[in-house]
Amino acid sequence: MNKHHESTGPSEEQQITLRGPAELADALPYLMGFHPNDSVVMVALHGGRGRFGGRLRLGIPQSAQEWPSVAEQLAECLIKGSERRGGRPDAIVIFLCQDPADGETGNGTMERLRPFAQRLRTACGDLDVPVLEALCISDNRYWSYCCPDARCCPAEGNPLAMPGTSVMAAAATYAGIQVRGSLREMEARLAPLTTTTGKEQQQALDSAGAALVPKLLEEESRREVGGSTLKLARQLMKRLGQAPAAVPSLADLNDDRLISDEEAAAVILGLQDRETRDRAAEWMEGPEAQSALRLWRALARRCVPPYEEHAAAPLTLAGWVAWSTGDEPAARVALGLALRLDPAYTFAQLLHEACNQGLDPETLRRCLRGERGTRTVRRGHRAERVAGARSARAQAVGRRRTPQGSARPGTATGRRRAGQSRAQGRRGSRTGR
Repeated sequence: MNKHHESTGPSEEQQITLRGPAELADALPYLMGFHPNDSVVMVALHGGRGRFGGRLRLGIPQSAQEWPSVAEQLAECLIKGSERRGGRPDAIVIFLCQDPADGETGNGTMERLRPFAQRLRTACGDLDVPVLEALCISDNRYWSYCCPDARCCPAEGNPLAMPGTSVMAAAATYAGIQVRGSLREMEARLAPLTTTTGKEQQQALDSAGAALVPKLLEEESRREVGGSTLKLARQLMKRLGQAPAAVPSLADLNDDRLISDEEAAAVILGLQDRETRDRAAEWMEGPEAQSALRLWRALARRCVPPYEEHAAAPLTLAGWVAWSTGDEPAARVALGLALRLDPAYTFAQLLHEACNQGLDPETLRRCLRGERGTRTVRRGHRAERVAGARSARAQAVGRRRTPQGSARPGTATGRRRAGQSRAQGRRGSRTGR
């Protein structure tokens, strides 16, 4: 179960009027950017016309014992988050999306989740925000938990509209909004490899860990590892960027082929260092952003068992680059997976919260640009100090050598040094023999 919610702020897209449960169910993938299977989704409504506001997604808890506390947490999170963004919701719409279990029908899924839907409705009501509609979507059908009329909401449910045939689909196409497939499919692009390649990758991670982990524990060697990690990552980004474009599934396969097990292991281990990871986060915009995103996704897939938790770093970087480049659905999926692996991963927590609150990623981009600029200035000052020190040493050596070179053979000093030189020459000759 994904313990971390996902939400987005109010959209400023063109207005579309949705009438009834059927159009609400059809609109859900366009609201989220993907089909949210095995999820509870809550959407805030504002004003008398029910303008869509913040939306929140969470994996449905497997244990019914968790439902009361989760319902309270979700209701409070959506309502308080909406207030922080500028307006308390006037109503809420709830979606419960889950495929039937083995031997279960869609109607059975709906009935099994009914207590959870009721808990969510009660939790919202306790905060004085009514639930306008609560829908269950399962087995390509939908049911309403709020409508008691069997004429419009029969026990067997209503079929979902054919993809691309609704008003929402037409408006989304006109606006350039794309549905990326199901949440399960998006997560699969980031899942660890399970083929025989996974065994070879595990061996490479074992070897890289034995070589790099001791170095990461010492400051000087840690910086060396960081530098080599970033250098290798840049090489891999360049290699990926030169590969021909392809559909996502083929692109992922090609990216996996372009990165060797040893290269992947070296970068994965290097990114476990926070400073190195933060510097890698600077590849967030411009031409290098897409190559970086492909690299982080590929590295997440290489975190095979028992190294799954190592994927928190590349997943967080993938989420950050996706958010920075405007792909919020992909960002929320990647960051949600990172927190599923490591709920205490601070960088993922901060990015996840900022993305959920609808903040502008430019704030963080400016911060990272500043860090890069400061580091560049420091390198310049360091280079100037080194050059100055070398110049001072050269001048000091020149001052010491000048009296020696000006001593004339006729002087006492010149005679004494000349004698010393002859004596040293004789000793050198003997030693040479």
